[in-house]
Amino acid sequence: MKVIGLTGNIGCGKSTVSGWLRDLGVAVLDLDAVAREIRNNDAEARRRIEERFGTIEAGRLAAVVFSDADALRDLEAILHPLVRNETRARLAELEAGGVAAACIEAIKLLESPLHDACDEIWVVRCDEADALSRLASRGMSQEEARRRLANQSAQDEKVAAADVVIDGSAPMEETRGQVEDACRRLVATPG
Repeated sequence: MKVIGLTGNIGCGKSTVSGWLRDLGVAVLDLDAVAREIRNNDAEARRRIEERFGTIEAGRLAAVVFSDADALRDLEAILHPLVRNETRARLAELEAGGVAAACIEAIKLLESPLHDACDEIWVVRCDEADALSRLASRGMSQEEARRRLANQSAQDEKVAAADVVIDGSAPMEETRGQVEDACRRLVATPG
């Protein structure tokens, strides 16, 4: 099974790209969704999060962790090991089920040991103005959007680590073409 590691900063178009990959038959593991499942369903994780933050409600957690780097590290220390274990288990299930290609979608993929499970790292990059505009269209204030972008690794660092760079600022048809070409090439590569 080929595994794509899909990353990029918030607002760059990762979700759009992962949707296109699903259309192409790639099994997508959205690690934000996996983290939500764990936060909501794992009793020990819930207890530790509530003990540290007083809540597990996503909006209230986001308000705290995206304005306090220590709080973000604490939340990640609770969730990331569980997310990694669950992701590896799901990848094993997909491979055992004969799936040809899977994608791990995560903002902090390059900072995680999970990047070692990937055959290729794909980075969706975009102009900051495009990211801010997309975040505003989701109802996020400029201040909140800038704060979230500031809490992520620099886009240039992600691009430097990429096997494939997808231009999230290009016209949609062009961006989709980049995704389709890269996916066809990867799936056709032996090994």
